[in-house]
Amino acid sequence: MEKIFRSIWVIAYREFLRFIQDRSRMFSSFSMPILFLVIFGAGFGKLIGQMMPGMNYIQFMYPGILAMTVLMTSVMSGVSIVWDREFGFLKEVLVSPLNRSGILMGKAVGAAGIAVMQGIIMLVIAPFVGVSLNFGIVLSLIPLLLILSGCLSGLGLLIGARMRSQQGFQLLMQLVIFPMMFLSGIFFPLTGMATWLEVLSKINPVTYGIDAIRQVFLGSEVAGVIIFGHTMSIVESALIVMGVGFLLLTAAIWVFNKQE
Repeated sequence: MEKIFRSIWVIAYREFLRFIQDRSRMFSSFSMPILFLVIFGAGFGKLIGQMMPGMNYIQFMYPGILAMTVLMTSVMSGVSIVWDREFGFLKEVLVSPLNRSGILMGKAVGAAGIAVMQGIIMLVIAPFVGVSLNFGIVLSLIPLLLILSGCLSGLGLLIGARMRSQQGFQLLMQLVIFPMMFLSGIFFPLTGMATWLEVLSKINPVTYGIDAIRQVFLGSEVAGVIIFGHTMSIVESALIVMGVGFLLLTAAIWVFNKQE
């Protein structure tokens, strides 16, 4: 057990250092969420006001933008495996005394930590765009961001464990990220959409992560995914994300150990 924890710490620390030293990666991870916030906030503010009277569109969308920041950082965590494999570093790590399962878990922990850190930075920005926060909301959001980032890191690592090139991984992840974004309720309410789209949205784990985050921001009277007539609470949505994350990370560890 000590060997596993040591492996997790070493790899997570390395992932964090790599992120801090790569300024272009730090900038790009914020650029798309902020771009969507500016474009959609300015262009669709009046439309959402008609759909939900009294609701400022920025306030509605900001929880989704927060989750989007976590989504992009966490899912792209798998590229570190591909990068290490391409440049031969992965072989050096695998012949070291580090535990193999601990290596992958360390990458997940590192990616989740980076994603939460970025989420906190987005929370600092929130008051400047007119989104009200208090200390209680921030304390409630941090564990939710950690759960969501852990789940999505498992997805990224599962895909990365099977990929052999960075180009192939990045192309595939674009095909994964954008459907997950637009079918999760980041930009628009899920109510009133076509039945088949509603079904797809409800099998998307990001939907439940955003739902929990939005309930913290706006309250259950505004947010809440409805399953068979039952409105999901914050705890229930978080448990679904946690369960899916556990399955994804377990599958990623199995694939990584089998292939390497």
